[in-house]
Amino acid sequence: MIATLNGVVSEKLADTVVLDVQGVGYGLYVSAEDHGRLVSGEPAKLYVYEHIREQQHDLFGFLKREDKNFFEQLLGVNGVGPKMALNMLSIGTNQEVRQAIAGGDVKFIQRANGVGKRVAERVVVELKDKVGLVGVDLESTGLLQAEDALLKDEAVEALVALGYTPQDAGKALQNVDPDLPTSQRVKLALRG
Repeated sequence: MIATLNGVVSEKLADTVVLDVQGVGYGLYVSAEDHGRLVSGEPAKLYVYEHIREQQHDLFGFLKREDKNFFEQLLGVNGVGPKMALNMLSIGTNQEVRQAIAGGDVKFIQRANGVGKRVAERVVVELKDKVGLVGVDLESTGLLQAEDALLKDEAVEALVALGYTPQDAGKALQNVDPDLPTSQRVKLALRG
């Protein structure tokens, strides 16, 4: 089993990179985010997932261990193979994809190449409680409450219940007075 590879990025192709490890070139499928971060001629360490079938031996590489772990979580969903899981990781950052799953944003997941509504719904249902919702940064959205910065904002929760992602809810409430009653803040956010 190959767990990691350390080498120099010798080539960048459409959705793969070739990592030269002491004269041996390993072709690895990578997410769009990692593909953009890897630089030809520069050293890199990739965490590797091996997918072996009768006629094929594919390697999937990740710059961060948590991205590989998330990829493996996606693989645990019935009907999701390694290329589909990688396509899901390529529609946004790891955090954005996690937030979409935790927030039940099926349409966001469907943006991934080859992912239909049924698979996207299955991913949301099976992983919603496992991906760890990354909370909205209250300070950047102007929703920071003086008493307790960790208090959940009821207006954000209401907008999420209406189908917003937590991030979009925070943005919608950014210019709304946090001292107004929750119902009024939600109405103003919906108008804005």
